[in-house]
Amino acid sequence: QVQLVESGGGLVQAGSSLRLSCAASGRTFSSYAMGWFRQAPGKEREFVAAISWSGGSTYYADSVKGRFTISRDNAKNTVFLQMNSLKPEDTAVYYCAACRSAWSLSPALYEYDYWGQGTQVTVSS
Repeated sequence: QVQLVESGGGLVQAGSSLRLSCAASGRTFSSYAMGWFRQAPGKEREFVAAISWSGGSTYYADSVKGRFTISRDNAKNTVFLQMNSLKPEDTAVYYCAACRSAWSLSPALYEYDYWGQGTQVTVSS
């Protein structure tokens, strides 16, 4: 069992940066691939980024490629999402998720076994 708690969301202006964190419980954090997803009002939850267990492989949605960076610190059981050059269309609740398949970089929601409660990111124009 893995419990995930996101933090770092907030209200920012377009062009600003935010860094989201996701703290995980449990000793097996390093054996999970991790992902970030987001859900805007009235829209389905969508993939943002994923990272393998070691941090050596990452994968991004086209909409955030070049602006967002996913990373992890296995010693601190934490995964991060650095978001730069934020746009109003990035406004959403951001969720982190854990996948038992350590090498997975899947963008599919059903591949992920554990989810956090989400953190709100609002980008004003």
